[in-house]
Amino acid sequence: MILGIGVDLTPVDRMARAMAAHDGRLEVKLFTEAERAYCKRRAAPAEPFAARFATKEATLKALGVPSGLSWHEMEVISSESGAPKLILHGRAQEAAQRLGVRNLHLSISHAGGQAIAMVVLEG
Repeated sequence: MILGIGVDLTPVDRMARAMAAHDGRLEVKLFTEAERAYCKRRAAPAEPFAARFATKEATLKALGVPSGLSWHEMEVISSESGAPKLILHGRAQEAAQRLGVRNLHLSISHAGGQAIAMVVLEG
């Protein structure tokens, strides 16, 4: 059963400008150490940063925007196959448990200066 769906579209150039304007502080606030390391290894790091930000926004929407969550409680990692995988920690994980979430599904992409993410919560 589908318990929640969230989607978000983030302009890559907006993410790049915001990160440049905050001299690294925004990266630390929004992304885990592992996410930052992954993105910085890419030729165009603003694209995966924007995709991960879109994932976090889509996750909030799918969870019903519970209050008090930290950006670090929603993390995108690479599965063994290389596909992106969403991991919830702390209060985000607790919110998912309250909803009865058993599986998280994530699809992300970036093209044409946009990054998109879709999160589906399955119970």
